[in-house]
Amino acid sequence: MATIPTGRPSSPPASARKAAPPVRGRIARRVFGDPKDPLSPSVFHQLSLVAFLAWVGLGADGLSSSCYGPEEAYLHLGSERFLALFLVIATATTVFIISASYSQIIELFPTGGGGYLVATKLLGPLPGVVSGCALVFDYVLTIAISIASGADAIFSFLPPGLQPFKLEAAIAAVLVLILLNLRGVKESVTVLVPIFIGFLITHAIVILVALGGHAHTLPGVIATAAHESRAEIGKVGFFAVAIAFLRAYSMGGGTYTGIEAVSNGLQILREPRVQTGKRT
Repeated sequence: MATIPTGRPSSPPASARKAAPPVRGRIARRVFGDPKDPLSPSVFHQLSLVAFLAWVGLGADGLSSSCYGPEEAYLHLGSERFLALFLVIATATTVFIISASYSQIIELFPTGGGGYLVATKLLGPLPGVVSGCALVFDYVLTIAISIASGADAIFSFLPPGLQPFKLEAAIAAVLVLILLNLRGVKESVTVLVPIFIGFLITHAIVILVALGGHAHTLPGVIATAAHESRAEIGKVGFFAVAIAFLRAYSMGGGTYTGIEAVSNGLQILREPRVQTGKRT
């Protein structure tokens, strides 16, 4: 019996049709993003960061530290609040020195110069191991402390009835960061850009308003700090005042974590890496 043509092409056999990706594969692609071909000549261009994105992704580490480091230093001054002005000067000077040092490290190690590599090359294997161990703790504690500090800040202005959910919110934030990083550095940085810009704008406004509104009191603050410092030294001695100052300064050591992020992550920056890293 003859077959009557329908005018439509017959569908290919099941073996020739491309099988639909399994549900697990679709979920994995949604969570982790599209797979990258490591052998593709354009893969580095797709993954590398320009100066602005590097500033967001790598600079966020140092900026987050500035949210809780200075606060801890100030709180540990105790009754010696007159030392706060000297503490500000010491903290700003330390940040400047560390940043300038890492700018030189970027030139010396254009393929990436983390603490382990730099200490091993310049000082020897033992200092390198010590620095590497410190970095392992730093990477873990930076996330934990930053999330905990952020949770404290957010829940401080929420109703008291929501306080029991602070821990769950912090854990959820850590999981979100894990998922973002699993998708890739560039993808996670792109998501964080609005948050980063909002952080900069709001803090710039607060700092400028505070400085502008209290600029006329600065000479009096300097004179009071100098007078009370001399009085305290005359009462308890220079050594006791120095110990109190150094203790508060050390408790704010978290302020300086994250400055090394650009030097550590130099290999993910867009060429020319050295110039991009120094601009970042």
